Amino acid sequence: MFGPLISKPSTSKANKTGSWRVEHKPKFLKKDCIACKMCVLICPEACITGEAKNTYDYDSNFCKGCGNCAAVCPKKDILMVDDPS
Repeated sequence: MFGPLISKPSTSKANKTGSWRVEHKPKFLKKDCIACKMCVLICPEACITGEAKNTYDYDSNFCKGCGNCAAVCPKKDILMVDDPS
């Protein structure tokens, strides 16, 4: 019934859905990070990577600019900045 509606699995990776981003993007300051991984857990696109303090960053190919990562950061080490693109 719904078969024709589904194109292929994993098409979001091929489509680089970050082109749908709103006017903002995250800026990881990488100063006060405590590697709590809250940003990684809250990201709906799973585009934040990093393992150790001050190594976290995002993949702009998939980030939508929702701001969840900045809102949840306990150290306020992530800012949402204007994205002119």
